[in-house]
Amino acid sequence: MKNTIYPCLWFDNQALEAAKFYCGIFKNSKITTNTPMVVHFEVNGYKLMGLNGGPQFKFNEAISLVIDCKDQDEVDYYWNHLTAMGGSESMCGWLKDKYGVSWQIVPTALSQLMSGDQDKAKQVMNALLKMKKLDIAQLEAAYNQ
Repeated sequence: MKNTIYPCLWFDNQALEAAKFYCGIFKNSKITTNTPMVVHFEVNGYKLMGLNGGPQFKFNEAISLVIDCKDQDEVDYYWNHLTAMGGSESMCGWLKDKYGVSWQIVPTALSQLMSGDQDKAKQVMNALLKMKKLDIAQLEAAYNQ
């Protein structure tokens, strides 16, 4: 791994369980180190660390992990897998997985739909604000109104 700055995710005592969960969702992922305190793992070429730090701290929306999705199938895949088994949906493409980690599941098309014409971008934003999981077809329809 070449990234020298990487996130440390603080878990009560489920770091290995969480690393296995994430490695099961993301292709090209693996656990590289597992000790009783720390688990290092790679997800799509990016290094992460899970820490069994105890119950003092909980995840919140102040930080989230963003997944750029090439199409609706990818949006659906990540949304369904990360909300499975106790995860929860939020608004505007945000969700929390079963460990409380916040994710943004974002189609790459969104940046194109939000750039350029301000009126069209506002229409897209208004549509987006009504969604939980983002729907590319509905966002494109709002853009083309």
